[in-house]
Amino acid sequence: MAEKTLLEKLEGLQHKFEEISTLITDPAVISDMKRFVKLNKEYRELERIMDAQAEYKTALSHLSEAKEMLESETDAEMREMAKAQVDEIEPKIPVMEETIKLLLIPADPEDNKNAIVEIRGGTGGDEAAIFAGDLFKMYLKYCETKGWKTEITNISEGTSGGFKEVIFTVSGENVYGTLKYESGVHRVQRVPQTETQGRVHTSAATVAVLPEAEEFDIDLKESDVRVDTFCSSGAGGQSVNTTYSAIRLVHIPSGITVQCQDEKSQHKNKAKAMIELRSRIYAIEHQKYLDEIGSKRKTMVSTGDRSAKIRTYNYPQGRITDHRINYTIYNLAAFMGGDIQGVIDQLIVAENSERLKESEL
Repeated sequence: MAEKTLLEKLEGLQHKFEEISTLITDPAVISDMKRFVKLNKEYRELERIMDAQAEYKTALSHLSEAKEMLESETDAEMREMAKAQVDEIEPKIPVMEETIKLLLIPADPEDNKNAIVEIRGGTGGDEAAIFAGDLFKMYLKYCETKGWKTEITNISEGTSGGFKEVIFTVSGENVYGTLKYESGVHRVQRVPQTETQGRVHTSAATVAVLPEAEEFDIDLKESDVRVDTFCSSGAGGQSVNTTYSAIRLVHIPSGITVQCQDEKSQHKNKAKAMIELRSRIYAIEHQKYLDEIGSKRKTMVSTGDRSAKIRTYNYPQGRITDHRINYTIYNLAAFMGGDIQGVIDQLIVAENSERLKESEL
């Protein structure tokens, strides 16, 4: 009965997939860029479901044939072959069904977007800034292993190393859908470099991950944006403090302010700042969606509640604990070296489990 219900749902999506396949070749649709991009995204998502459907139907067909052979065949060798096929295929069917059920649940619409990551030193003074720097290096190494591109937008260095604040963009495949689990307060317990007595201190840094808004996601009027130019500061060679290349953008209706001084070119800094400004305005709307799902899912501290403590990094014990799923590992050195995928995978599994409970499948 469950198989029939699932196949019926898939059959309905088959017609939709065929309809979209036709639409994305229509010149009228291609000329409407916003609609074309939306349909293309929908096509890619449905294509994955159709591939899973084809595999599932093939497996069901082979299983049915093998069972028929087992019932009707008298030859011992043929019966043995049929039994081996049943034993091989049968355990795969529930796994395929779970995969399809997850694919049928609507994903976060922002998952495929690039991301803007903002790390700030929190409580703990200089040590918090140093830890923010450690997190920044950790994410850079992780992004490198994923083949993602990172670009720094803005940096404010700490007095004893690290960063009071660092903002960077990450571009690649399914970036926001992966990094969104990192939003929240990251707490560190260790002996600070500045500590002479060897006592363990607790400090914190906050991480915020925003989906990068594309141009057609939000209508940003030039008249609503004030542009200020100023001299860039910090390390950077001859152009620092001599040319007005740094850009500050102020969105007058909301008061949101962003700045970029990473590039030597004022034009490039303005383009980067505009992407961030658009994303921050867009994030206000996205926050409503996150708040809605956050009340249902404990794993999603990517609900944007940046005051929520999500993870503790305990250096004396070499321990990392993710508080959302009570998951602890003892490979802190590797983790800080960018090996964070294991914890993200555990969070994805926990969230998928909660999403399945929410759905009627």
